[in-house]
Amino acid sequence: MGLSARADADTEGPDAGVTTGFLARKLGVSPTTLRSWDRRYGLGPAVRPDGRHRRWSPEDVAMVQEMCRLTAVGLPPAEAARAAKETARDGGPGSALAVARQPAGVRFPERSSAAPPEKELKASRSPSGLPLGDVRQECRGLARAAVRLDASAIQEQLTSAVRVHGLIKAWEEVMVPTLRAVGRKWESSGDRYVEVEHLLSWHVSATLRHVYVSAAGHGRDDGASPVLLACLPGEPHTLPLEALNAALAEHGIPVLMLGGAVPPEALMTAFHRVGPSAVVLWSQSSDTANLPLARHIAATRWGVRGARTQSQVLLSGPGWGRQSGPGLLRPRHLADALRLIAAREN
Repeated sequence: MGLSARADADTEGPDAGVTTGFLARKLGVSPTTLRSWDRRYGLGPAVRPDGRHRRWSPEDVAMVQEMCRLTAVGLPPAEAARAAKETARDGGPGSALAVARQPAGVRFPERSSAAPPEKELKASRSPSGLPLGDVRQECRGLARAAVRLDASAIQEQLTSAVRVHGLIKAWEEVMVPTLRAVGRKWESSGDRYVEVEHLLSWHVSATLRHVYVSAAGHGRDDGASPVLLACLPGEPHTLPLEALNAALAEHGIPVLMLGGAVPPEALMTAFHRVGPSAVVLWSQSSDTANLPLARHIAATRWGVRGARTQSQVLLSGPGWGRQSGPGLLRPRHLADALRLIAAREN
């Protein structure tokens, strides 16, 4: 039975309200979560007909929607519940969002866009069970939204993090910790959480590319050599390079992003064609780290006779371990890589 058919089955008249199962599907949370919020915080349906399933009125729905919004921006559940009940008691305004074939008499308020509260780093394990550790408050909200598969909330949180903290801090203190927590959960849970990791990664990539597109074309136009970014052969993880790509564009530094798993021949062809000022090679695992290739690039001279030069080569990512060599730099993180490149550009 489809969702729209279930919506009809879950109603009994214009004022009957909706069942817990239908509300859970609409909000992207589990029925168990709604029952837990009712038991712990008193966020339950006001009317419970005897001998029948519990029904959530429009006011109940608005209150739980506010709970979801507040937890999505990182507010602890108990604090979010108190605020949601106060909003409901005070009759806080909410815009109505019509949902196709939703039960009569019930409307789901639009999620308002709110910037995450600025909090200090604190130890956290999200209700989803993701091991977050010592992270910013925003990481908890982002993790909750990802586990709920709430694409709108994920994008809201990522956009807000970049706006509030700037790209580098948002990447290193919000995006990376949450991505790592989801990745660890995926690795320890078999096939579970794959969809969560994919959804979160897609939205992180979309956010980083938006920053790049917004900044592209506003940098210097002096014919300077670009910075060449590439993942090594067999390396599909591109997000760290996408973050650096966006950061370089923000700083007006020309950049050429080749993406994931670049074959050696293609990398060298691009190298000889553009004569990059720097080359950043990303390796996530030791299986893809190719030190001979990196050394070859670092030793290659390019340019016209009498003015030949070499490119700065940065070995980025955990796959390189302690490997290094003449002309090879090992940035520790995004800000470090940006500093090393900007120092040469200036």
